[in-house]
Amino acid sequence: MKSAAPHVIWLEELGKEDVPRVGGKNASLGEMIRNLGKQGIHTPPGFATTTDAYWAFVDFNGLRDAIAATFRRLDAGEIELSEAGETIRALFLRGKWPDEAARSIAASYAELGQRVGRSKVEVAVRSSATAEDLPHASFAGQQETFLNVRGERDLLRACRKCLASLFTDRAISYRATQGFDHMKVALSIGVQLMVRSDLGGAGVMFSVDTETGFDRVVVIDAAWGLGENVVKGAVDPDEYQVFKPLLQNLTLKPIVQKKLGAKTFKMVYGTEDGAFTRNVPTSKVEQSSFVLSDDDILTLARWACVIEAHYGRPMDIEWAKAGDTAKLYVVQARPETVQSRRDAANLRTYRVLSKGPTLARGLSIGEAVASGRACLIEDASQISRFVDGSILVTKTTDPDWVPIMKRAAAIVTDHGGRTSHAAIISRELGLPAVIGAGNAMAVLHDLQEITVSCAEGGEGYIYEGAAKIEVTEVNVDSIPATQTKVMLNLANPAAAFRWWRLPADGVGLARMEFVISNHVKIHPMALVQFDDLKDQEAKSAIVELTQNYADRTEYFVDRLALGLARLAAAYYPKPVIIRTSDFKTNEYAHLLGGAQFEPQEENPMIGFRGASRYYSPRYRPGFALECRALKRLREDMGFSNVIVMIPFCRSIREADRVLAVMAENGLRRGEDGLEVYVMCEIPSNVVLARQFAQRFDGFSIGSNDLTQLTLGVDRDSAELAELFDEQDEAVKWMIRNVVTAAHEAGAKVGLCGQAPSDHPEFAEFLVECGIDSMSVSPDSFVVVKHRVAQKERMMQGEPATLSDKV
Repeated sequence: MKSAAPHVIWLEELGKEDVPRVGGKNASLGEMIRNLGKQGIHTPPGFATTTDAYWAFVDFNGLRDAIAATFRRLDAGEIELSEAGETIRALFLRGKWPDEAARSIAASYAELGQRVGRSKVEVAVRSSATAEDLPHASFAGQQETFLNVRGERDLLRACRKCLASLFTDRAISYRATQGFDHMKVALSIGVQLMVRSDLGGAGVMFSVDTETGFDRVVVIDAAWGLGENVVKGAVDPDEYQVFKPLLQNLTLKPIVQKKLGAKTFKMVYGTEDGAFTRNVPTSKVEQSSFVLSDDDILTLARWACVIEAHYGRPMDIEWAKAGDTAKLYVVQARPETVQSRRDAANLRTYRVLSKGPTLARGLSIGEAVASGRACLIEDASQISRFVDGSILVTKTTDPDWVPIMKRAAAIVTDHGGRTSHAAIISRELGLPAVIGAGNAMAVLHDLQEITVSCAEGGEGYIYEGAAKIEVTEVNVDSIPATQTKVMLNLANPAAAFRWWRLPADGVGLARMEFVISNHVKIHPMALVQFDDLKDQEAKSAIVELTQNYADRTEYFVDRLALGLARLAAAYYPKPVIIRTSDFKTNEYAHLLGGAQFEPQEENPMIGFRGASRYYSPRYRPGFALECRALKRLREDMGFSNVIVMIPFCRSIREADRVLAVMAENGLRRGEDGLEVYVMCEIPSNVVLARQFAQRFDGFSIGSNDLTQLTLGVDRDSAELAELFDEQDEAVKWMIRNVVTAAHEAGAKVGLCGQAPSDHPEFAEFLVECGIDSMSVSPDSFVVVKHRVAQKERMMQGEPATLSDKV
């Protein structure tokens, strides 16, 4: 039976149609309790005051005329925003609740205690404006939230503070920007049972990648304690990413990123005679541990998918985990307001052509680049000294900073994560931001010319001076379809999702060695033979990196699998061809602990590299770890679209030996749909193409090495540069013949390299040969796609279209 009192409504009686009565936040909570509880999503119980209660408070205290008069003075320029806000908030804080409203709130609070079997229960008191959490305007953090409120007197006081927060400076400014009439916006108050996340953890998640708009991942931020620190960006949280399409299979773990945050402090309950909450330092164990288990991560990700499906749009969700029960809850859900409104057909990309030294780095927010003078603001008291058009550099921001954020060219903060206030507002404003830089306030200075680059993947960079950049705009809908597959070369997992809008046919070359170098950093043999490692400095660094792993080799497998997973996810279920590690010995030696395990060679380019390593006692245990990571990627995570490719395989005997080692490590060609390719980069691969095709499912022509070894030209020699020509007739003969031989044997063949984009006639030659695919860098994709389409039309006797002539 519905509540009789018009001032209070229980959350379970509300739905998304009730925004005019209880605001966006409370309407959404009611919608979830009423409709999603039966799908396993837990939401704390509670009640909401109505907008009728707001207007009753306003009229009982005679505030309408005073509020309107204050805004008239503000509009006339007679007073500043700060004075207007302070004046109106004081009116609310001095006001009293009408008796009927006060009785309704007190009675509902008592009933909430009865429902959970406790008196004077701790509650969260949240503001919910009628112009908040809408699909086109998030109003992130514009009104106040009060946690751990206990007792009737404190509850009524917190509710009055919530009403007053409708007129914070930031809320007034934000409503004005969004075109809302202050006198037509009302506020509801949500009163929810507290989740004891002060004993556990909390955070925020999005059902879409917040930077690229990639709509097939859930992004989760997590920190110890109550969630306000994550929302405000005061703490550097853990970050997890989960691939949504594979979540329905409960046997899989499609977690594609786990990044440990510093989490140096946490918010807990306050003392009896003090504030409701307080921050305390975290322990070293908490700082070095993930807040969420894999099962928790997957549960939250599945909930995000359910919530997104129910609302029919990407969602921004706050969650909490109770430390006393280990139970997860969703405490808020609102529409995501940036990527969901972006024009998916138009892709703007930024490329840094030249730059100064790197001064700082952090999380990349957005995909743009901006240069300007740094303006360092220590705290909110210094906001007035901000110079319009500068790059705002500070420790962290809250909603009070929005007025100057709107006037900045870019934003840099020392603390925060992807779901922090600074990150959310930067996205809404379309500004590049580097969040969680750690030391930007220490290494930068006022008036310093800097560049903020968010165009290089998940990591953002601050460079000295003004960088030279190139901006490209592409309409994805105008890219023609082709019979010849055009794929991408990818190496950096952090940048993988940037290119998801390009209609590529998959990933033709994913370089494992980049992931090992940048995400693993340790030579695998230094983990296998850790006790025998002589380099004490490297040993100490390895101990620190692997501290959360009982088995040090598991660190290598886990980190490698996670890095490769992002590459595999970018174009799933299209094929993603991952080349096993192809470092030269001098490059392997630069990995942590690597020097002890690598021979010194005069010519590493044609030395101990590629396939010859995989069965050698020197590296075979290291290759076993690579195989374990690939097996986990395909079988445990579910990325069955992954094709394994072997580089620099010199002979048929070597091919057999490598395939046998792979089978020993659980990667058997043909089993569970596993395809294995071989790089075609040695003349012997062409000469014996039919025999290689009996052992491999496909070839990928490495044009650089094939040219080098066909012509006998060192590709790194400046003296011989003019002789290095991928279009030499001898090289073209090699390519033509391997394509023919591969097709006759029923194998696929592609080419990975820059030649098709650098030389239009080379792309045409490949199409003439009947090659199945070519794989190019993302910034070359559009040009190559048009050239391939033009050649295919010409071969079919059709005229080239205007869109092909690029």
